[in-house]
Amino acid sequence: MQDLPVIATSDLSAHVGRTVTLRGWLYHKRSSGKLHFIELRDGFGTVQCVMAKGDVGDDVFSAADKVTQESVIEVSGEVKAHPKRAGVFEVAASGFRLLGPTVGEYPISPKEHGTDFLMDHRHLWLRSRRQHAILRVRHTIIQAIRDFFDGRGFTLVDAPIFTPNACEGTSTLFETDYHGDKAYLTQSGQLYMEAAAAAFGKAYCFGPTFRAEKSKTRRHLAEFWMVEPEVAFMDLDGDMDLAEDFLCFIVERVLERRRPELAVLERDVGKLEAVKKPFPRIRYDEAVALLNEARAEKRKAGESGVPDFPWGEDLGGEDETILSSRYDRPLMIHRYPAGVKAFYMKRDPADARLALCVDVLAPEGYGEVIGGGQREDDLATLERAIETHRLPPEAFRWYLDLRRYGTSPHAGFGLGVERSVAWICGLPHVRETIPFPRMLNRLAP
Repeated sequence: MQDLPVIATSDLSAHVGRTVTLRGWLYHKRSSGKLHFIELRDGFGTVQCVMAKGDVGDDVFSAADKVTQESVIEVSGEVKAHPKRAGVFEVAASGFRLLGPTVGEYPISPKEHGTDFLMDHRHLWLRSRRQHAILRVRHTIIQAIRDFFDGRGFTLVDAPIFTPNACEGTSTLFETDYHGDKAYLTQSGQLYMEAAAAAFGKAYCFGPTFRAEKSKTRRHLAEFWMVEPEVAFMDLDGDMDLAEDFLCFIVERVLERRRPELAVLERDVGKLEAVKKPFPRIRYDEAVALLNEARAEKRKAGESGVPDFPWGEDLGGEDETILSSRYDRPLMIHRYPAGVKAFYMKRDPADARLALCVDVLAPEGYGEVIGGGQREDDLATLERAIETHRLPPEAFRWYLDLRRYGTSPHAGFGLGVERSVAWICGLPHVRETIPFPRMLNRLAP
């Protein structure tokens, strides 16, 4: 076995008819008389190794019979193409070695387990076929994000994780001591990307962000990853165009490279194939009208206690689901009331009640995946906004310098990776979209 080429399962197609060695973990095993069907996974994929007692002898066959789930094994044999299933291969085993036995029974057996149990064993759950598929898709989404911006002249500028100020309100901050000073874990790198856009024209940051809101919904994590582009001399329309191109690029890349993983997840790829330009774009006012039509229908059907949606409130998760269900692709809602958006959003010159902002809602009820807009570029207006929101002016002195020295129109947005993975994979909860999720009641493993 030592003289045979050691290959990965992803390279099986190039070795059909040759005898090779594979090393990995026992994913599953079943036996039928004088045959063992050993499923080996090596991190790149899985392959069925068929072992006949007559080919390996009694001792090797007996040793293979005793091996337990997730033991580290080495199998040698001839690679064969499946006679009826294109792209599927198996190995006719001629040799076998146990390289690393397990100690005790593997906790995650083929039987059903509850979510809490699986989350407690997240470090092992990652080995399952489903979780493997999800994180492969996540990898491709992250690669597509970088390729999109790197291929369009953006410069990656890393934003700090420790910040002296809030970006989007103080109620969702994780506070920490920073050598005797008060600091916070970042909610967003956007303010720093505004500085970067003034230096490089087009910039983006990509890293972890933190929200301390006490939410248990299927859309929320305490720690998640976000990409935030910022572009000088771009307005709201340009921002929406960029977001539209960006989402189409990501979905196309996943469809191009991860169809086997989407098949494992039983994802309806037809719904992803519908993600094409142009995306529907409606104003907040139109969204309110559509919501009130839906509520009127409920009242007409005899449902009591269904008031109209009040103009001026932010959209909730149920509202977003109602609106996005009308379309087969992401929905852009723009020009929300300024009162429900962050202090740095520029007011609409045609209606000062509104902010030049946009939320992009994923279809199928997955909610907001992108939020952004045009930033206020006038110094005096921004100073008043900071005062109105009762934010500490000293913490924003550096930010106001961006308006003192060379201010210009600019815009950008943020995309949450985990919500995007949940949508593209068709997952019911974001907890499976990140290797080790941090939620309201979970800090381990």
